[in-house]
Amino acid sequence: MVRLNRGLAAELGLDGEALDSEAGAAIFAGNTVPEGAMVLAQAYAGHQFGHFVPQLGDGRALLLGEMIDVHGQRRDIQLKGSGRTAFSRGGDGKAALGPVLREYLLGEAMHGLGVPTTRALAAVTTGEMVYREQPLPGAVLTRVAASHIRVGTFQFFAARGETEKLRQLADYTIRRHYPGVQGYVGLLGAVIDAQASLIARWMHIGFIHGVMNTDNMAISGETIDYGPCAFVDQYRALTVFSSIDRGGRYAYGQQPEIALWNLTRFAETLLPLVGGDVEVATAELQRFGDLYERYWERGMRAKLGLVTEEAGDAELARGLLQTMETGGLDYTQTFRGLARGVELGAWGERWRARLAREGATVEMRGEAMDRVNPVYIARNHQVEAALAAATEREDFGPFATLCDVLAEPFTERPGREGYAGPAADGNVGYKTFCGT
Repeated sequence: MVRLNRGLAAELGLDGEALDSEAGAAIFAGNTVPEGAMVLAQAYAGHQFGHFVPQLGDGRALLLGEMIDVHGQRRDIQLKGSGRTAFSRGGDGKAALGPVLREYLLGEAMHGLGVPTTRALAAVTTGEMVYREQPLPGAVLTRVAASHIRVGTFQFFAARGETEKLRQLADYTIRRHYPGVQGYVGLLGAVIDAQASLIARWMHIGFIHGVMNTDNMAISGETIDYGPCAFVDQYRALTVFSSIDRGGRYAYGQQPEIALWNLTRFAETLLPLVGGDVEVATAELQRFGDLYERYWERGMRAKLGLVTEEAGDAELARGLLQTMETGGLDYTQTFRGLARGVELGAWGERWRARLAREGATVEMRGEAMDRVNPVYIARNHQVEAALAAATEREDFGPFATLCDVLAEPFTERPGREGYAGPAADGNVGYKTFCGT
């Protein structure tokens, strides 16, 4: 056992004390099947970097089953890296320790930031080596999700012309995630709304998913599949860290556009269920831009300490981003610094004038701004240092410390100053890699 998420275990109604044991590690490594589990790998298709693959599926993941948590919500429990499945496509179905710890860290960091996300219940080592470019220590992640239904799940059945199975999937999705909606157009609208909200939250915190393929978009509106993801340091709209995103398709500033592209693929799968009514589906998709802009503006107002709405607020927020890009400023530190009176030239004067029209000052709004502008994010160099210590020296101390820091990202803590800033070299040339 590398780490058991006792807080999440309690949410699931599980006994953390009992799970933090050899017996618990055996379950989380896939060596013991828990009582009542109905283990299966799920099928799905997907557009990967714009190219459609009709069958992907859980090549290294197994669903143990579902639980009803203490809030009455249904949650999937899934092992990731536990071995071959029917969808492994020649792979070994295993996971290396580094990517497992990265997904644990990033998922919990996003949870701490208040972003809908899958979460990690446990990470365990296997004692085996996994062979990629070089031998790496093996590990298994236990992931918890509202569900693992993806846009690619719908594409799997639509591509086969299996309309009745598609209908069953859509009906189940409505019951599970959107019980208040009416019909399949209502389902499309609900998913569009959920994704507009989610992507806006990503943009607010400078998060880059890195591989927004349709099989990595969850219908529930949760962030899923933390592969080559990262956070922006020095702000650039077209920041790309992923080594496999050579064309910048999934750059930070491209994410809203890609979300709409993925949603369009989802809408196409539903056409057989709505009588092929393209106009109705298109009308729903055309709502995405306004929905996203509304969510984005709302969040940016909060980050800037504004409580009323003015027509020029979006322009004001984008002006700050332009100021950051021109000046090579750190995204997270700039927002956090606003509440401390950081001077930003002409833009700062405009912002203070905007606050004054609300009868407020920076000092009056600072506390509210601190509640939405984090001190700590999963800084790339800190993540890499924690993973290197774990994988190269079997030292899990830095990983545990970073997990604890990221659990409370909005609260400054003495002795944690080193976690609040970017790398000294500005992450020049930094690349992230896909765990497969």
